[in-house]
Amino acid sequence: MRKLRMGMIGGGQGSFIGDVHRKAAAIDGMIELVCGAFSSSAEKSKASGKALFLPEERCYANFEEMILAEKELAPGERMDFVSIVTPNHMHFAPAKMALENGFPVVCDKPMTLTIEEAVELEALVKQTGLLFGLTHNYPGNPMVKQARAMVAKGDLGDIRKVQVQYLQGWMATAVEKTGQKQASWRVDPKRSGIGGALGDIGTHAENLVEFITGLQIEELAADLGRFGEGRILDDDGNLLLRLENGAKGTMSFSQIATGEENNLAIRVYGEKGSLEWHQEDPNKLFTRWLDKPMKVFTPGGNDLYDEAASASRIPSGHPEGYLEAFATVYRNFATHLMAVMNGDSIERPDYPSVSDGVRGVKFIYAAVESDKNNAAWTKIN
Repeated sequence: MRKLRMGMIGGGQGSFIGDVHRKAAAIDGMIELVCGAFSSSAEKSKASGKALFLPEERCYANFEEMILAEKELAPGERMDFVSIVTPNHMHFAPAKMALENGFPVVCDKPMTLTIEEAVELEALVKQTGLLFGLTHNYPGNPMVKQARAMVAKGDLGDIRKVQVQYLQGWMATAVEKTGQKQASWRVDPKRSGIGGALGDIGTHAENLVEFITGLQIEELAADLGRFGEGRILDDDGNLLLRLENGAKGTMSFSQIATGEENNLAIRVYGEKGSLEWHQEDPNKLFTRWLDKPMKVFTPGGNDLYDEAASASRIPSGHPEGYLEAFATVYRNFATHLMAVMNGDSIERPDYPSVSDGVRGVKFIYAAVESDKNNAAWTKIN
């Protein structure tokens, strides 16, 4: 019994998401950071590792050096898995190399730049039998898990309609021209891929729809916007959705919605009832019914399904949010990896997988293709 040893690729000094991953991985006391290649600059990588109090010899100049060096260490010392928190264009190569050298992977989303890369990773995961987790964090929230369980158990009846939105306003001005690191790579097709806001936050909305409903989006009609001066990639979008059971849906996402902060919300309507969840008020799941009063579920309540109760760490009335949801993804991945290392099995691992990553990349490509064809209906395949 020991903590899992994590190596990190990306997430050096000045990185927002790297710090989030490190804090989330540490919350449940199951994982410790032991090494990293934190930057494309060897100097910055080593400085970042030093600031994190890592031994100098475990602060690597690049991910290739890290993976090969860690592989040569004794089993009781080397990292157990790799966490990839780089910009999008640097997901595929380190993920592929880690898997090829025997290391399980946790990767930020979207998983890859292209469908071909995504499919290759999926095949490699199947071939090696190694674990692969994707950090769509919002399914880690207890109330999102409660929503999924209610749909799966038939509480809402057949799903008929879904509305999802993810609205931000932080790119309403040309922040990428001010040296803002987080904006500069998101507007660059070479680093972000073919989707801008679509890949950054649209994929979260897509994943939330499919996670809660248990239904895949079969086809979509997308109208993407590029409002920032000189922007090549989308910063806004509206989509119509058709789900595999015949349900209809709408999706709206934006990073130029002035005044919005992180307004992710979803409403799911079934034949017997509906549910509503807002990321900015994550502790409440609103449910409405044909034949009884509205009910609000909260974490810690004694009427939650096991799927939700197991994701809640603290008593009712204490807020749980973004970091805790992220931590749930890491905890569930770590629980699965520990089971594998001990020769045990877990029937239904509860974290986003490589297949979810493939779905996300195919979603991006279908939406871009639809937009190019005047919002023509386009299948996700």
